[in-house]
Amino acid sequence: MNLDWSGVDHVTKVDPAKPLPGDLDVVAHTDLVVVGGSDGVTEANTIDTIERVADAAPDLPVLQEPYSGSHVSAATVDAADYVAIPAVFNGDRANFVAKHVQFFAEVGRKPAELLGADIPLLGDVIASRGREAVADLAEKVLAEGYVVQNVDSKAAAESGVDRAFSADEVAGAALATESFYDFPVFYVEYSGTYGGPEDVEAAATYLADTALLYGGGIESRDQTAEVLDAGADAVVVGDCFHDDPDRFLDTIP
Repeated sequence: MNLDWSGVDHVTKVDPAKPLPGDLDVVAHTDLVVVGGSDGVTEANTIDTIERVADAAPDLPVLQEPYSGSHVSAATVDAADYVAIPAVFNGDRANFVAKHVQFFAEVGRKPAELLGADIPLLGDVIASRGREAVADLAEKVLAEGYVVQNVDSKAAAESGVDRAFSADEVAGAALATESFYDFPVFYVEYSGTYGGPEDVEAAATYLADTALLYGGGIESRDQTAEVLDAGADAVVVGDCFHDDPDRFLDTIP
């Protein structure tokens, strides 16, 4: 299933483990919400966050982006419009290919054999409902080619990233995402710091059909404009949504 990215230029990343703004109506100003995080995230607070966002903005598409199998269940798959699964190009093998190969190898087996499968990201989904859960998940999976560029971030630690890519390598990862893997999304992630337009410009050169997202350190409309002008389809804003809703509104293009 592919998401229609036309008209999406501002994405909000919502961490279920962090307090939401007192006036959640501000979320209606974004175009799409991604729910996910690492520390303190559970199935329960993920579902609660998805439902609260849906109540505040019923027509807003909501993606779940899990970091762990414990964040995913049949209930979260039902609640979200899509489940975004990252493949981190500059991460370790487990975070690029191993968990995906293992998952799809297990899909064809009997549900009884799927129960308790040791799959880093998706084991809980499979254990919760066997083949039915796999079928539901397959309808909602949105694959993302990922480059994590802040090596000091939690995202880098979770993904086994120990080296940022050069602009040429980012361009190569973008080209592979579209022409080889045929993923619908390529995501340049600076995770809390502003990386500027260089990597976006490098990636945009090689992307025609794949949506190009940039996330990290966006705190103003000028930064949003700089990244969009460099070729990104959308910016992803997270920290200031939780910390400063007025500043968050200033990131809306």
